[in-house]
Amino acid sequence: MLQGTGSDVGKSLLVAGLCRAAARRGLKVRPFKPQNMSNNAAVTVDGGEIGRAQALQARAAGVEPTVHMNPVLLKPETETGAQVIVQGRMRGHAKAKAFQTMKAELLAAVLDSFSRLRAEADLVIVEGAGSPAEINLRAGDIANMGFAVAADVPVVLVGDIDRGGVIASLVGTKTVMTEADGGRVAGFIVNKFRGDVSLFENGLEEIVRRTGWASFGVVPWFAEANRLPAEDAVGLQRMTRQVPEGVRIAVPMLSRIANFDDLDPLRLEAAVSVLMIPPGQPIPGDADLVLLLGSKSTIGDLAFLRAQGWDIDIQAHRRRGGRVLGLCGGYQMLGRRISDPDGIEGPAGTVEGLGLLDIETVLSAGKTLSRVTGRAATDNDDDVTVKGYEIHIGQTQGPDCARPMLNIDAADGGVRPDGAGSGDGLVAGCYVHGVFAADGYRRQFLAALGRTGAEPVGYELEVERVLDNLANHLETHLDIDALFALAR
Repeated sequence: MLQGTGSDVGKSLLVAGLCRAAARRGLKVRPFKPQNMSNNAAVTVDGGEIGRAQALQARAAGVEPTVHMNPVLLKPETETGAQVIVQGRMRGHAKAKAFQTMKAELLAAVLDSFSRLRAEADLVIVEGAGSPAEINLRAGDIANMGFAVAADVPVVLVGDIDRGGVIASLVGTKTVMTEADGGRVAGFIVNKFRGDVSLFENGLEEIVRRTGWASFGVVPWFAEANRLPAEDAVGLQRMTRQVPEGVRIAVPMLSRIANFDDLDPLRLEAAVSVLMIPPGQPIPGDADLVLLLGSKSTIGDLAFLRAQGWDIDIQAHRRRGGRVLGLCGGYQMLGRRISDPDGIEGPAGTVEGLGLLDIETVLSAGKTLSRVTGRAATDNDDDVTVKGYEIHIGQTQGPDCARPMLNIDAADGGVRPDGAGSGDGLVAGCYVHGVFAADGYRRQFLAALGRTGAEPVGYELEVERVLDNLANHLETHLDIDALFALAR
């Protein structure tokens, strides 16, 4: 089990790289994260949802993701509350304090999922959440040491040297843990090193001396990490990518933004700038496209959008002839109104949307969770296929749905339309995530925005290439044989 001295120290990426390294050695390997907190979710082969990082790790392992790879997923809806997903299905909603009392009953589901993976694999690589140094949360813990003890799993602690203070982070974690928990840690990894690693030799010696833990290596900064799907919203602003010329896509950073991995294929295009717009900043007037991503709380984020003045910016952008695209929650916001008769997202009622599409959305308790395939609903003869997934509540109808973005393959062999478009073709939206991962669709879409120049990227091949490079990177800088030898 890899645990971290804090969030965003690189645990998810290390697990992905180790999964690929194990798979290349002929091992049947599975990733596992007992408890995750993320609004960036993936739909699994067994029809549930898990954190996006575990889906990437499964890909690195060469297997389809299942709900058992992340049995407890918390999807934040407010500052203090979250939707609770257990083994892929929504269990309910809980405030942070109430969740602490739920953890004991959730441990059974966590251990059940872990035993299922262990039974089918040679090796399971577990990722912790947050840090075991959060000793105020140790009682009933299912994310870090609580799980490690219950499942009898050895632990390796990961520290992030790039943020500074890595010696204090690692040594301090040992200091605040109980003797039993500290004794479960077999060693540590120093991650994200920049520069001459020989200058850190004394630092490594001090960590070993003060903790009694072994060093499994120092991992230099892996520059290609930003070419892989990200899970943690902590790094959203770092997703901005500007190029001197080409298409400019502005993305408002909604407070409950979800499934922002829809941006990943766009960010790899050499002639595309993706501009993450933080709260309080205006949407640039020279943007070619304003892209509204998904949201865990559509009505709440619509209010947040208006509080930033972004609704005014979007209307002005539209009057200048600019394009607007909404995905999932962003699609719902583009309509005339959103109704929540059952109070799914808060007090029951109806709110006015942005009015850029002649559609209306009604939120309902049932959640759509499905993988889909289909084609672009275009007037030309190009048969542009797409693959993606739906993960949303609510149904959308209205006159503009007569101009769908996609035609989705239906179970009966026919097709069903998805999405809507304005009469002049400048505003559109749909429910399907992942459409830009399809190279043909992405090229067609960017061509309509005026993209010219550089050769387009083969997105899926690029992800595979980077995962292989990541595994090579870890093989070079970590004692992977010693790491794998820890497994019970």
